[in-house]
Amino acid sequence: MSTLPTLAIVIPCYNEEEVLPETVKRLGELYTRLVNTHKILGKSYIVFVDDGSQDATWEMISSYADTYPFIKGIKLSKNEGHQHALLAGMAYAHRTHTDCMVSLDADLQQDPDAVEVMVEKYREGYEVVLGIREDRESDSFFKKMTAEGYYTLMHFMGVDIEFNHADYRLMSYKALSFFLQFKERNLFIRGMIKLIGLKTTKVYFKTTERFAGESKYTLKKMLSFAWSGITSFSLFPLKLITITGFIIFLGSIVLSLDVLYTVYFTNEAVPGWASTVLPLYFIGGIQLLALGVIGEYIGKIYAETKGRPHYFIEEEVA
Repeated sequence: MSTLPTLAIVIPCYNEEEVLPETVKRLGELYTRLVNTHKILGKSYIVFVDDGSQDATWEMISSYADTYPFIKGIKLSKNEGHQHALLAGMAYAHRTHTDCMVSLDADLQQDPDAVEVMVEKYREGYEVVLGIREDRESDSFFKKMTAEGYYTLMHFMGVDIEFNHADYRLMSYKALSFFLQFKERNLFIRGMIKLIGLKTTKVYFKTTERFAGESKYTLKKMLSFAWSGITSFSLFPLKLITITGFIIFLGSIVLSLDVLYTVYFTNEAVPGWASTVLPLYFIGGIQLLALGVIGEYIGKIYAETKGRPHYFIEEEVA
């Protein structure tokens, strides 16, 4: 690609007042370097999406937008979650007809310097460039084990996602156009990206400790996000119910043979206990599990049929 592209860097933010000054500093340096080395056009920009923060995040974004012409801000009316905030930034980049967009977390754990490599890959003709973590040395043992277990489980469930890829990626205007045709309310962007089918490559980056503040992804949120990814992209849990039912059927035959043996060949049988209590507890537990899994899918269908907006933009600054 001979002409220089315009680039939008999208940063979802939720209560990031502690890390925001360093984020603006480092991304501002990156922006300046990319412009001065003729990698991107000067009308490129960085857009911060405030996802209903309860601290001074939005006031700081507004102040930075007044100070630096390349910084823009979007304020959502309430907290919608990381994926919806990211979607708002992606839609903004598409609406402003930016040639390519990079999504990046505000905590600076993802090396921003990889953006330069992503832009080079875009200029080579790639429509999607995935940022892949080289390692998880900065993670705690628990987070490392749960993250690796999460990707393994997703692949086992039949969900096509890239191992160690979060929401750090470049997308071209065409890729954004394709992606924004998805209308589902239950977003799992890293899985949806794989469905686009455009020319894709990878860029590897190192991670560091969070510069300041605390991670907004609690264990509860991580588990919820993992379950959302599974139920949004895999029917395996429903198939598992069928498989479990078949296994129970076989187990019931084996248990019946054992009960018959105890009754006719030993004097240890308690009349009526095994044939009543064991199947009651076993089948009852499986039924509740099955109803719960089916209920999750029905709940997603219910949310989709209402067709509610993903977010409301309360204010924009540029």
